[in-house]
Amino acid sequence: MIKLLIVACLIGIVISLGTGLFHLVNSKGGSSGTVRALTIRIVLSVALFLLLLLAWSQGMIQPHGLGK
Repeated sequence: MIKLLIVACLIGIVISLGTGLFHLVNSKGGSSGTVRALTIRIVLSVALFLLLLLAWSQGMIQPHGLGK
């Protein structure tokens, strides 16, 4: 279940990034859409970080060494 929430946050971040780009390219001076997309992206990134820490502390996910 937690892994689905992590993937959903990642997808939301990518969608917010695309929305911000759309508003940035198509705005004619007003940047409220870009600012809103940035705010959503920051909130989702913080939520993702907290979800990862929670899942790691509860033993739901395990980090692995790439060089081992």
